[in-house]
Amino acid sequence: MTTDLEFKTGMSFSYGAPTGIGPGVVRLVCENPGPFTFKGTNTYFIGSTELAVIDPGPADQKHIDDILRVAGDRPISHIVITHTHRDHVDNAAALKQATGAITCGYRRTGAERGNIERSPSGTEFVDIDFNPDLELADGDEITGADWTLRALHTPGHAPDHMCYALEGRDIIFSGDHVMAWNTTVVAPPEGRMADYLLSLQRLLDRSETLYLPGHGGRIDDAPRMVKAYLLHRRWREQAIVAAIRDGNATVREVAALIYDSLDPKLHTAALLSVMAHVEHLIERDVIIGEGPLSFDQQLSAR
Repeated sequence: MTTDLEFKTGMSFSYGAPTGIGPGVVRLVCENPGPFTFKGTNTYFIGSTELAVIDPGPADQKHIDDILRVAGDRPISHIVITHTHRDHVDNAAALKQATGAITCGYRRTGAERGNIERSPSGTEFVDIDFNPDLELADGDEITGADWTLRALHTPGHAPDHMCYALEGRDIIFSGDHVMAWNTTVVAPPEGRMADYLLSLQRLLDRSETLYLPGHGGRIDDAPRMVKAYLLHRRWREQAIVAAIRDGNATVREVAALIYDSLDPKLHTAALLSVMAHVEHLIERDVIIGEGPLSFDQQLSAR
């Protein structure tokens, strides 16, 4: 049995050039490639006359200029945020200033957020001060002249993560919750594995088959990908439990065993991923953790 997912890394695009996904849906890729962003952050335009822009990207004036050029004389009425990680949200204020659009995102909560000590990339990656003009709750709708988006609260990667279903179009904008090019980073305390798995399961209860993610190409037959994600996480959990039973007593030791040939840039992300599974296993009383959750917490199997 293998734990490998079949990733899809093909993606046809040019920076600064819009790619039509279907009637009334266009993608524009920001030029911020990297180990956590793949080719860059995807910005989506919804509508034909009055536009919604999903995820305006990181602080990048060229990308703002590209967004405005693609919009042309069509007004941008809504700036919709999947989650408040900086590679998705930092351009929101500048785009709002340029267009007068309202910002929309998940209603803020008191959930503990990520910090530099628990950052997969080693940088500050969460905008904890973002305050949307329109605070969305699960199930809320945003409507334009010829489109309606339904908000789906899908925490796990981030406590404020939203996917958006394009009503009547068999499309979900999946943000960083489901992607085809790589697995989603779940990094405590910003990420929580129990929430992530429940959010994946929730998507299986929906009928949409095309997902448009925050990074990478489109996902056709999306429910199959979601099932593969769930199976991958189950296998990963089993491997972690087996490693602990074999005497690997900390997250560091388990991660070194499981990720034995990893790009050094992804080392912290691997540690955090194992930590997220460990937290979930402790919550379910499958393993025992002594003291607070950390890379060096002493672990033992039941």
